[in-house]
Amino acid sequence: MKKAQITGIGFHVPERVVTNQDLEKIMDTTDQWIQERSGITQRHWVDKESNASILAIQAAKNAMEDAEIDASEIDLVICATLTSDYFFPGISNQIQHSLGMRMVGAFDIKAACSAIYSLSIGDQFIRTEQYKTILVVGAEVQSTALDISDEGRNISVLFADGAGAAVLQATDSDKGILSTHLHSDGKYLKDLWCEAPGTSNNPRLTKEILDQGKHLPYMNGREVFKNAVRRFPEVIKEAMDANELTIDDISQIIPHQANHRISEAVAKRMGVGMDKVFSNIKHYGNTTAASIPIAMCEARDKSLFSSDDIIILAAFGAGFTWASAAIRW
Repeated sequence: MKKAQITGIGFHVPERVVTNQDLEKIMDTTDQWIQERSGITQRHWVDKESNASILAIQAAKNAMEDAEIDASEIDLVICATLTSDYFFPGISNQIQHSLGMRMVGAFDIKAACSAIYSLSIGDQFIRTEQYKTILVVGAEVQSTALDISDEGRNISVLFADGAGAAVLQATDSDKGILSTHLHSDGKYLKDLWCEAPGTSNNPRLTKEILDQGKHLPYMNGREVFKNAVRRFPEVIKEAMDANELTIDDISQIIPHQANHRISEAVAKRMGVGMDKVFSNIKHYGNTTAASIPIAMCEARDKSLFSSDDIIILAAFGAGFTWASAAIRW
């Protein structure tokens, strides 16, 4: 049976760097407070002229260059994002057009931080042999939807902008995506959400909605933390069990970069050190759907895994959704 091999990865973040010291000047917070609660020291935010598609297109270019392919070889584009340039359509169409691809299928998915959903979809298309080469992108611009004030500081210090991409190609070898595992529990919908604009409001957007801040993201940090530290280890173990692996078989666990404290708690529950659980949230913040591909790029470039190594990706996000993928590199 064919399976999907990741033959190229790449990422792109905005040039603008916003440090904790920068945030100290505009809200009641401190570098110490932010680092103690999240591990973040800086993040990248777009300038006014930028948007999610610009980040996504450059990340896609970098991934295709890494895979040594051109746009004519792409059969399908899948983009994971919450923050498309427009309410509709999604940015996958902009990627397809901007990179001069054939008129291939292109669609967005909205699984928040669980961008492994998009990887899993691409894997299934290749396993059924419908497509041979798929571009998967995770891209987010969160900074333009944040409440940059004392009232919104709990969220605004965490989230950031960026994009990451991967090229999936069909292979007969033992390398590639071994399995993916997807889960959700809508009971926690309102613990991490953005209420508006949406069709639960008629009309979708009003001055009253804006005045009430319903267009801004909300997070119940305590509930998110509690569930994340439970679901991450569960879904990592699920991936190992499905492939008859032990923790000693794994070269690197690459989780969604939600919070360094969460990553530390996951490492503790898995019985491993932080040398085995990759973390780069310190420099990038939480880039939502982009965080895992960005982390993969950095972990590979630091030689934390290489050919034939097994890595596990793990994600947790709004919905709640959570997921994992086992990959032989």
